[in-house]
Amino acid sequence: MKTKIALVTGGSRGLGRDMAINLAKKGLDVIITYHSNEAAAKEVVKVIEDLGKKAKAFQLDTSSTAGFDDFFKNISNYLKEENGSPNFDFLINNAGTGLYVPFEETTEAQFDEMVNVHLKGVYFLTQKAVPYMNDKGGIVNISSGLARFTLPKSSAYASMKGAVDVFTRYLAKELAYKKIRANAVAPGAIATDFGNGENKKNEEKRKLLSNVTALGRVGEPEDIGSIVAFLCTDEAGWINGQRIEASGGVFL
Repeated sequence: MKTKIALVTGGSRGLGRDMAINLAKKGLDVIITYHSNEAAAKEVVKVIEDLGKKAKAFQLDTSSTAGFDDFFKNISNYLKEENGSPNFDFLINNAGTGLYVPFEETTEAQFDEMVNVHLKGVYFLTQKAVPYMNDKGGIVNISSGLARFTLPKSSAYASMKGAVDVFTRYLAKELAYKKIRANAVAPGAIATDFGNGENKKNEEKRKLLSNVTALGRVGEPEDIGSIVAFLCTDEAGWINGQRIEASGGVFL
């Protein structure tokens, strides 16, 4: 049976790293993108190769649509050389940056950065990706629990993630002709370096979140990667157009 291939943006560290490794454990070959940390990306590639799967890392700034055509030209050339086909099966839109600033202090430049990374970039990268995607593949957009519940200082970031939830449903409807499924995974607070490591280092916030989470702790990257990987398997073939919150039961 032909090995399926997943493309994970922002796969060099944090949630994306765990997603990429879990996809390999499910038997998929993996392409990851990184923004600037090439060494970390190469380390992820090695981990995946040690699992017996193919992996390749490409540099990409997902906030700049100007680079998307060259990016897909590069990965299609790589795939054609490796597999005889320029196509892949799954796109995981994970790359992103955090912003913790009160609404009244958020600048237009900060807002635009959130739009470019979390909405415009996701929208148009997906548009560019679809012609290279095999039928019966899938798209997983990474949303956020903050699109459902509210915590101060996240209005710009959370607004983009709310838009991603809506976008996901439209993808599920409009790409049905290719039998491409689209779902969103919405992590709660996860202890990574995202947003300057707020959920890893801010003990006051960690205690607050643990107290309002049914399972009594802040999440870890490994709580999310396996869910994304599952959505890229045949077992998840009837899940489409859904927002799956993975937050340990926060603010129930």
